[in-house]
Amino acid sequence: MRILILGAGAVGLTVAAKLSAHAEVYAVCRKRYADAIAANGFVMTGIWGEGTYHFPCGESAPAGPWDYIIISTKSAATREVCERYRHLFGDAEVVSLQNGIGNEEVIREYTRHVIGAMIITGFEWRAENAVHVSVDGGETVFGRFPDGSDAAVRTLADLFSSSGMRSCVSSAVRSAVWSKALYSCSLNPLGAVMECPYGDLLRVPAWNIITEIVREAFAVSKAEGVELPQKSAEEYLEFLRNEKIPPTAGHYSSMYQDIAGGRMTEVDYINGAIVRLGAKHGIATPVNRTIVNLTHFKEELR
Repeated sequence: MRILILGAGAVGLTVAAKLSAHAEVYAVCRKRYADAIAANGFVMTGIWGEGTYHFPCGESAPAGPWDYIIISTKSAATREVCERYRHLFGDAEVVSLQNGIGNEEVIREYTRHVIGAMIITGFEWRAENAVHVSVDGGETVFGRFPDGSDAAVRTLADLFSSSGMRSCVSSAVRSAVWSKALYSCSLNPLGAVMECPYGDLLRVPAWNIITEIVREAFAVSKAEGVELPQKSAEEYLEFLRNEKIPPTAGHYSSMYQDIAGGRMTEVDYINGAIVRLGAKHGIATPVNRTIVNLTHFKEELR
């Protein structure tokens, strides 16, 4: 099986390392990462195991055909990646392994073969060829986007599981993507702005902000016709407090890591997506809008 990973950063390179023992993998990444991996291998530590992995990677992609093409770039680059590599898509299954809302919709403009995914796992850069996996928030969910399941989806989920990355199949992956988006909206930018791990966000002042973020996001999800597992914002907040934050309490958000590393965050595709879709449906989203502005302010202060 041939798997191409596009826009490989901490997530994509770690996934490439895990898959490399079970499939032919190539990761397209920045030159400095490729050079470091070529010289010393890719070093993974943390809860997914420890080891040094050797797999091919570079700045451009080899010719196909590919069985699966996994896009793991930041959301701002999704269309650019699709434009650059659309000639490789062919009959490959193109998988969005990304944060944010709207990536799968963009990919669908370039191919009929779209698999959505939801992953809640913490990846932390330790060096240009080293990533620490700090949090495993549950199974990675795969499904035909926007809904359904088939053999190609099941094969991919089985491959991830056999490679040591717990995975499952859902016939409602759009719901799973939105559920992850609510999780990210609630915690990711606030943790970045306040420079704290997720566990600290259970404090009352932070929780008051999170409550309003979730209420706005939940209203937008309903207007978009997304059926979430929880039937109300209050039910989701209880789920967030009791089920999702405890196993990730010590984790510093990806936006925090982006700002610390001098990179732009994905807030425009997480809370910003809630603001844009809220405007589309006439739903006010003042708290999410404020979080977007605060995060951009933080970026400018770096």
